[in-house]
Amino acid sequence: MLNKSIKFLIENKLVAVILLLVFVGWGVVNAPFNWEKARIARGIPRNPVAVDAIPDIGENQQIVFSKWEGRSPQDIEDQITYPLTTSLLGIPGVKTIRSASMFGFSSIYIIFEEDVEFYWSRSRILEKLNSLPAGLLPEGVNPSLGPDATALGQIYWYTLEGRDKEGNVTGGWDLQELRSIQDFYVKYALSSGGGVSEVASIGGYVQEYQIDVNPEKMRQYNVSLQDVVKGVKESNREIGAQTLEINQAEYLVRGLGYVKSIDDIENAVVSSKDFSALKVSDVANVSIGPAARRGILDKEGAEVVGGVVVARNGANPMEVIQNVKDKIASISGGLPSKELTDGTTSQLTIVPFYDRSELIQETLGTLNEALSLEILITIFVIVIMVFNLRASILISGLLPVAVLMVFIAMKIFNVDANIVALSGIAIAIGTMVDVGVILSENIVRHLEENEAELPTNTVVYNATTEVSGAIITAVLTTIISFIPVFTMVGAEGKLFRPLAFTKTMALTASIIVALFLIPPFAASIFKKRETRKNFNLAIQALLILTGIVMIFYGFWIGLILMGLGTAGILKAQNITSEKQHNWLVVGVIATAIVFMLALFWRPLGLDASIFWNVIMVAIICFGLLFVFNLFKSNYTRILHWALANKILFLVFPLAIIIAGFKIMRNTGEEFMPSLNEGSFLLMPTSMPHAGVAE
Repeated sequence: MLNKSIKFLIENKLVAVILLLVFVGWGVVNAPFNWEKARIARGIPRNPVAVDAIPDIGENQQIVFSKWEGRSPQDIEDQITYPLTTSLLGIPGVKTIRSASMFGFSSIYIIFEEDVEFYWSRSRILEKLNSLPAGLLPEGVNPSLGPDATALGQIYWYTLEGRDKEGNVTGGWDLQELRSIQDFYVKYALSSGGGVSEVASIGGYVQEYQIDVNPEKMRQYNVSLQDVVKGVKESNREIGAQTLEINQAEYLVRGLGYVKSIDDIENAVVSSKDFSALKVSDVANVSIGPAARRGILDKEGAEVVGGVVVARNGANPMEVIQNVKDKIASISGGLPSKELTDGTTSQLTIVPFYDRSELIQETLGTLNEALSLEILITIFVIVIMVFNLRASILISGLLPVAVLMVFIAMKIFNVDANIVALSGIAIAIGTMVDVGVILSENIVRHLEENEAELPTNTVVYNATTEVSGAIITAVLTTIISFIPVFTMVGAEGKLFRPLAFTKTMALTASIIVALFLIPPFAASIFKKRETRKNFNLAIQALLILTGIVMIFYGFWIGLILMGLGTAGILKAQNITSEKQHNWLVVGVIATAIVFMLALFWRPLGLDASIFWNVIMVAIICFGLLFVFNLFKSNYTRILHWALANKILFLVFPLAIIIAGFKIMRNTGEEFMPSLNEGSFLLMPTSMPHAGVAE
């Protein structure tokens, strides 16, 4: 079946071309990197893989929050936390329950088994909360389920600030105004963004009606605090009565009583006696003031008001952040403004101070650069060592196509792109190249030994089927070695399973490209064609003109096309031989790759000129290849000496093993990879009982 598929694609090259276009196009659509601005990706719809800076290795956790104002932690523990915890223990799939009782509230953390679906666990908790027996909790205590987010859900923090037309901070807004705008306008607007689980408000003062009773007056009028509370409650409600029919139309009779101002509360009746009413204003002072605060938000030494956007579990953080930014842009025109005493117009503005997309882009940029440099270096080695332009094109083309196919698999299987997952592709590149090298070299050897003058399609088919079994066996051996990684559970599994997946998908993609795409393209590239000299010259001239045009548009590949066109003209005019032509072509490509490596890598730093960076990259690349060739040319002598002096030679690997073991024992250990992307958020900590001012 495998051989029939290979033969079909070799004989039907258009199908192979369509497959290649599908893989490349689909891969660009799903690629996590920011390619919207790249010319090659313009006009292509984007549906990228979900991306984040680091993997979410948190436990499968849900939070039940209960509020009981003014109660001590011991009361909270005895009357809320303990009864709730014992009731929630019976939920299926629960691994453990942790709780915290603090002044005025209780938090219960329910940790489920890893195989329990996130939203299924939430529905089971809600069922249990709705079926709690009456009287289990104190009156007025209503447990609520936390947001459907994980510990890494906080993706966007912002503040509300007054700014002038130039963007300078103006002030002029008090904290109560800002908090009200945040709670009743900004919060609701941002909560409607796709993928947003919650928008939590921070800082400022929450406005409330405050009734300060006078104990002396209450004693004089012989009323209790409960009487005042009852009077306020009964004055703040509406009552629906019967209907009246007037002129064949029904009218609903209602008693309007909702509080709308301080006067409404002051006029509320506490008690009535001897045809006189005792009002709230007679025993208390009513005012508007701030609610008690349990924390503040500080920015550069000044108190501010802001909010935290939390992404929903399973949502694409980059997409959610973009949705939030779009919402901010749409509501900015509706934010209020005021004219200050100095004549400045202060426009309220939403100012971000933590945007995780910056860290994500910087992390992906590091990986994008690393993958690009790795592919360029691999192509450089292939071009020099294989020394066959056509074979080098086949092998080098395998890498980007296989990487794009990995992005397709990540999208299909919902694997997020992060620094660990994408590292699996970097690890697999060496093995991916081996597959292409083995197949291409075998095809070249069969073509050179084709004494029977068999058709090119037949030669390529025979060469492919000869090594296809060995290639699949070799790659499957590597894939199988990663099976234990897939069996990891807990934090280790969440961290390393994506890496194993991307590496496995990269190797699988390399097999698909090598066995099904390289053979038909090899049959087309290596096919002998009789071309007229004038036609060949025209093709090379067109290549040079194309290169000149591409240089004007900023493509460095234009220089390569010009060099290849010039080399082709020299060969067509019989100025250079076949061997000299190969040297010239390989030299042009190698020089171009060295220049691109120097441009992107900059090993000497951005301060050094591009000339010295090119020299440094050339020394590194050609120096390593020189050492490799030196070893290759002297390998036979080294092997003869090693076989003749077995015991003496084995001292070297034994010494390496011992040294490696000792170094491993003295090496520090770290579970998570360290990030140094230039993006940071200062998070100072203090004692839990520190005062608000502190």
